[in-house]
Amino acid sequence: MKDIYLYNSISNNLEKFVPLKEGKVSLYVCGPTVYNEPHIGNLRPPIVFDVLFRFLTYLGNDVTYVSNYTDVDDKIINRAKELNVEPLKLSSFYIEEFKKMREKMNILPPTYTPKVSEHIPDIIAYIEKLIELGYAYVNDGDVYFSVDKIKDYLLLSKMRKEDLIAGARIEVNEKKRSPLDFALWKKTDENFNWASPWSKGRPGWHTECVVFIDEIFKAQDGLIDIHGGGFDLKFPHHDNEMAQALAMHAHHLAHYWMHNGFITFGNDEKMSKSLGNVITISDALKFYEPNVLRTFILSSSYRAPISYNEINLINAKNNFEKIDHTYHALSLRLLFLDDDLNYEKSDAIEDFIDALKDDLNTPNAYKAIFDLTKEINTYLHRGLDDVNTLKNYYARLKTMLDILGYAMHTPNVSNEDKLLYNSYITAKKNKDFARSDALRNELLKKGLY
Repeated sequence: MKDIYLYNSISNNLEKFVPLKEGKVSLYVCGPTVYNEPHIGNLRPPIVFDVLFRFLTYLGNDVTYVSNYTDVDDKIINRAKELNVEPLKLSSFYIEEFKKMREKMNILPPTYTPKVSEHIPDIIAYIEKLIELGYAYVNDGDVYFSVDKIKDYLLLSKMRKEDLIAGARIEVNEKKRSPLDFALWKKTDENFNWASPWSKGRPGWHTECVVFIDEIFKAQDGLIDIHGGGFDLKFPHHDNEMAQALAMHAHHLAHYWMHNGFITFGNDEKMSKSLGNVITISDALKFYEPNVLRTFILSSSYRAPISYNEINLINAKNNFEKIDHTYHALSLRLLFLDDDLNYEKSDAIEDFIDALKDDLNTPNAYKAIFDLTKEINTYLHRGLDDVNTLKNYYARLKTMLDILGYAMHTPNVSNEDKLLYNSYITAKKNKDFARSDALRNELLKKGLY
């Protein structure tokens, strides 16, 4: 059996995937900062890692999948001021909006979805330990992490400290011992703070995820199998997460770090709210159904950028319609034969599985799907009705589509529809072409052919 290989951002190479515990997989993906309506660029990580979650589960693993909500952040505070609402009320609203988006897109809910606001004591305790170990320091109520104490700092982004300082990629702050040191706790008098041993304040961005991992996977000393997120999180967020794990546990937080590419827009520039070039998911859904957007995102390698443009979206629409047409026709044939559509997952999809084992190669997985749909269509056009063969085809196709996260529409067939279809088949067999054509037209009008 072929092994799973994943592209590890630490080594920048494909590596054989071996979980820490056989049959169990720990997966963490950085979730959204909830201060505005999610845009199409926010959709890629949830869909990519939804497929990984489904795939690893299909292979028989017990997957613990965690994805957080950042509901304490300066962006949330600033947006709340603009709207004159409480910050947590604003973030709660957009958390619900994000959940609705997940449901519309048929994205499975993670095992855990921790929020920063509900884990402030855990974050404070973690920072206290970093201070005790000598990796963090307090200055006038703020707490900073000392990156000079970490040998492997910037292992993920492969940046050089000197270049970052020279290129002004960091915020100037006289409270820091080194310009690269990052905030673990921010002192503030704003009415959105918590008491701590150092000041009234709120956590910095980079500590929340490592604390959630440390708490949920405490039995593993905060070490997980896979940490995922967008490419833009490598620096500073993931570099800073890893630095804290090295300080606390002397490990890299995850054995495999996976980063998806951007969804670009216009002149291949990154889609972002700050650039003002975003298309919200709700707006995109006005023109393209969820399965088409899923096809658009999965038609490219997850590591490559993908452009949100008319050509790519039309291609995605056409490709999904081909799949949907075959699924619809196959479902109808089984239903007309008085068979239900219950099925057990199929193991006879080797090419599809091998493609996903190759660093989640969804473009090659689609090739396997289209090869199967051609085979199914040939069988259906020949008018063959062996139930076992049809069931086998259905199980194979449905298993593939389930792993890729498609919510397929199953046609409703009444007894009257079955009689109509059987009359059509009888007329066709009797070479009563005028009657068979008339009956086929009736089936077409009902969307049953």
